[in-house]
Amino acid sequence: MASAVEAQKPLIAVCQMTSTSDKEQNFSTCSHLVREAAARHACMVFLPEAFDYIGSSTEETLRLAETLQGDLIQRYSSLARDCSVWLSLGGFHEKGSKWDKDPRISNSHVILDAAGDIVSVYRKTHLFDVDLQSGVTLRESAFTVPGAEIVPPVSTPGGKVGLAVCYDLRFPEISSMLSREGAEILTYPSAFTVPTGLAHWEVSLHERCIA
Repeated sequence: MASAVEAQKPLIAVCQMTSTSDKEQNFSTCSHLVREAAARHACMVFLPEAFDYIGSSTEETLRLAETLQGDLIQRYSSLARDCSVWLSLGGFHEKGSKWDKDPRISNSHVILDAAGDIVSVYRKTHLFDVDLQSGVTLRESAFTVPGAEIVPPVSTPGGKVGLAVCYDLRFPEISSMLSREGAEILTYPSAFTVPTGLAHWEVSLHERCIA
């Protein structure tokens, strides 16, 4: 029988999904995962980088972007309230504040509390530029503004969470700083390519969508 201390440990959910350029389909998938996690009494749900969409081109990526006050974040705020859970939105394509002069996005890790309020936003500082052996070239810096700062860990029902995104994993100074500031959980929501993902993570074919 589990001890009283073990029984009181918070439950968190880590969700996986295959994002597409169809924002409505992606929201439907994420909404289902969040509601399933809430039904299992998770207090916080973590969604991956590019949970909102993955564009098929730079032009589409920029065209589909929204601000933090836009419709999509409002829908996730309502979802958090409806389910009474905190949400980690691991990589939101955020329209920049100077969009008219500089039409690039920020890759933003957004934390919503159970009331649906934004409590923290971290904008990815290290952008992923790579030339793959397959001949494919990826240049995140071509359409993304690098973040200017590391944000303090966030106190959540699941613990004190340090925010990062994907390629930030390669730069240990972030994790060291967040740990010194009391982070109990370090997050790296990711949407790696297959070759680069295999270079960073141990992948299991039997991973579940809810952990």
